[in-house]
Amino acid sequence: MFINITTSETGDNKGSSGALVNYLEKENQMQIEKGRGLEQENWFNGTGNEIRRQEVRMKIDGNIAKLGRSDSKFFLINISPSQKELAHLYEKYGKEGTKEKLKEFAVKVMDEYAKNFKRPGINSHKDLLWYGKHENYRYYKHTDKEVKDGTRKKGERKDGRQDHIQIIVSRKDITNRIKLSPQNTSKGKNKEHSAKLGEFNRTAFKQSGEKLFDTVFDFNRALKETIDYANIMKNGTSEQKMQMQILDDIQNEQPKAAQIAKELSKRISEGLFENIGEMITSTGKVGADFLSILMEPVYVAPQSATIDTRKKKKKKKGMDQSQGMGR
Repeated sequence: MFINITTSETGDNKGSSGALVNYLEKENQMQIEKGRGLEQENWFNGTGNEIRRQEVRMKIDGNIAKLGRSDSKFFLINISPSQKELAHLYEKYGKEGTKEKLKEFAVKVMDEYAKNFKRPGINSHKDLLWYGKHENYRYYKHTDKEVKDGTRKKGERKDGRQDHIQIIVSRKDITNRIKLSPQNTSKGKNKEHSAKLGEFNRTAFKQSGEKLFDTVFDFNRALKETIDYANIMKNGTSEQKMQMQILDDIQNEQPKAAQIAKELSKRISEGLFENIGEMITSTGKVGADFLSILMEPVYVAPQSATIDTRKKKKKKKGMDQSQGMGR
């Protein structure tokens, strides 16, 4: 699950949202060019699914009280399931069902976005001014490796399922009074700054989206597919990387350990363990449960059956030799 927050797909979020809104209408424009003007994908939020682009631009551009010329006015949130996650959704809901389920999921993600600020009065998507757009395809950009090496052309459609959600969210809350910026990553270190803009932990927000997807759609995520694992393997210490690799090896051998391994991986990412032994012995019930699973024997064929098989093979081999001598 890839969840990212950027200033704007068009590179500017300090002026009108019109350029971004028009950019996200590209699939509708393509339908018109193909003579399928009636097949339009409208915008949605937690209150409606048939919102026109004119409303999106007007509401976002009008919700900028006390923001200066150089201040960000809105942000773009990208919710992109992986190919494996999309395959899971398509199998459960089909193409049209997946689209609707992703919209419902986006509303829940915006609940998590609101909670992440830890601001009084900002508790759910209802406290935000935001609009989402489901997109069916992705297209190659000039920065993509395939375009640079000449195997693909800029603007060419990417292969595979590419369903994703793009969300424009206003810098100000829905009352146009409270400033909310995901660019404030102080995590509470600067209390005065956090009081004005709210705290925002991007990693925690992405993790909440991953956990939400797994829970809502009953998706069995492997440890190697988690944000915690990716972060440690990219930025962790050698000891943390070894701890993660050990957890991955263990859960592959003992599937029952998968959930506990994920819980321990979060604690590894928080730097709570100096070594694997400390991880197992200092985590209370989680560590005890993990240790008990490790103590369970891995199934192997009974020894007697192995011996019997060997005896039969030896006996058969001896009979073959004696028969050969008699010929």
